[in-house]
Amino acid sequence: MPHTLDLLGNDPRPRLRHPEKAHRPDNPVAKKPAWIRVKAPGSAGFRETGALLAQKGLVTVCQEASCPNIGECWEKKQATFMILGAVCTRACAFCNVATGLPGPLDPDEPRRVAEAARDLALAHVVVTSVDRDDLVDGGAAHFAETIRAIRQLAPQATIEVLTPDFLRKAGALEIVVEAKPDVFNHNLETVPRLYPPIRPGARYFHSLRLLQRAKELDPTLFTKSGMMLGLGESKVEVTQVMDDLRTAEVDFLTLGQYLQPTKKHAEVAAFVTPEEFASYEALAYAKGFALVSASPLTRSSHHAGADFARLKAAREARSRADGRRS
Repeated sequence: MPHTLDLLGNDPRPRLRHPEKAHRPDNPVAKKPAWIRVKAPGSAGFRETGALLAQKGLVTVCQEASCPNIGECWEKKQATFMILGAVCTRACAFCNVATGLPGPLDPDEPRRVAEAARDLALAHVVVTSVDRDDLVDGGAAHFAETIRAIRQLAPQATIEVLTPDFLRKAGALEIVVEAKPDVFNHNLETVPRLYPPIRPGARYFHSLRLLQRAKELDPTLFTKSGMMLGLGESKVEVTQVMDDLRTAEVDFLTLGQYLQPTKKHAEVAAFVTPEEFASYEALAYAKGFALVSASPLTRSSHHAGADFARLKAAREARSRADGRRS
């Protein structure tokens, strides 16, 4: 007997987090090397942050994507807010965020995010989201509302958005940029060759153009992108992505180790050593990035506030140097 899809949430059976991956063969989950280990979360600060987020009914990418840095960040009362719901319309092979048919938007979510930013006294707020291919604007207006709400309730904070690709969503990027975030981040995630198996719903050159277009719309905007390493990419391919990002005038590059969430996700092809990450960092700086963060545990929003201060200082230093040369 065929199963009936329950769209009303009345089915008592637990919903699969990744139904599209259920039929896939299991991939072995490799033992992590010593340099990947992190301390288990559980401090008072961690619990307080979790309690506040739960009280506000908010979702964080820290939880949904199983970020290894959640203990460190929440202990410092830092979190990356994930808006537009907790269910993604894409099915990337690396991501632990739940996939499926999302529910309607929560119109009160921007206010609650802003209140949490205020109550946590955040100096730098990072807002990301699931992909919402079901929405006409991909959720762009919701991003803009969230930015405006944070400006109103937490005016001391700078704002970084980590957006989806807004594929086939004409005008969506313009809506987000017009809301004036301080940092526009969109992750390329991996090299072009690996897009079909790893990021099948996305298009590499569309994502690259999104970053370039954001800078064209607002040349004062800081732009940022990140990649995961260890998925089977070559150094030549990583170098080419760096060149592509510099052509798009991206300011800040993050590189981190891919960690396999479950046996149904893409297998780790290699654990990149800290020394290799340091080599990539030096190479990226040589190519002209204003700021680079490259380490096994680097994630897009890890240390984002401190990184923004460094990024701003780097731009100011370059501006002064250009002034002396002119």
